Amino acid sequence: MSPEAIAFVNQALVPCGLALIMFSMGLTLALRDFAAILSGGRAAAAGFATHLLVPPLLGLTVGALFGLPPELALGLFIISICPAGTTSNALTFVGRGNLALAVVLTLMTSVVTVFTIPILLRWAVPWFLGGTGATVPQLDIVSTMGQLARITLAPIALGMVVRRFAPEAAGRIAQRLRPTAFVVLVAVIGFSVVVSFDMVVQNLIAATPAIYALNMAAMAFGLMVGRVLGLNARDRMTLAIETGVQNATLALFLTLTVLESLPLAVTQNIYGMVMLFNASLLIRWFRGRITREAVAA
Repeated sequence: MSPEAIAFVNQALVPCGLALIMFSMGLTLALRDFAAILSGGRAAAAGFATHLLVPPLLGLTVGALFGLPPELALGLFIISICPAGTTSNALTFVGRGNLALAVVLTLMTSVVTVFTIPILLRWAVPWFLGGTGATVPQLDIVSTMGQLARITLAPIALGMVVRRFAPEAAGRIAQRLRPTAFVVLVAVIGFSVVVSFDMVVQNLIAATPAIYALNMAAMAFGLMVGRVLGLNARDRMTLAIETGVQNATLALFLTLTVLESLPLAVTQNIYGMVMLFNASLLIRWFRGRITREAVAA
């Protein structure tokens, strides 16, 4: 694939795909959902704090414990600071979890990380790459925040406007776009794997154990928080999915489009596949528990 074609995909198609995902999420939201955030109770508050704080700390810890090379460790950290995404909502729906809680958490983390990601990236890039001799891109925090807002918050707001003034049309469009998140995620990962195939193969064995450990630890922490709070099975599974299933499309946008680095995307490609696999196992594990609780109720 030519450099021009790769640049076109990274600079045009990946951002458009991400914006389409966020627009589809906005089609399902209304202003009253923001009130639900404020009155969401301890599950929403705990899930928000857990997702915002735990994965980044786990990302740093796992990268150090497994001795990952700087670029792999930075790629792992980048996906750990990303919000939840519509893929996590879809998995929660399939697993009969608390979809309302999942949507609230995705919305909260998507809004807040627009401001936290640029700050953390500004620190992380020179921290991980400063001693490697590689060219270290200098990120402008305000510019990066604006870029993220245009690609995430603006499409969400547009979707909400469509729902407000044309609810029936919004419902039809949302239904047709429902598979969008998964399709875009698979397409972006597939493209990134194709153009960096040699790097993925070379780092598969070295990176996968760390990636698997990060995803399992994040989901386990979500389960632990749910158990400590005494939540039911549906809510515990939802917290686990929302903590461990990140917006991998946004992570790839950050590495491919903002930082323009294929090596950083290696860990995110693998993580995207691992998180879907582990979430599917989690759903199967909780299926009986959720059914028993529903019958008992």
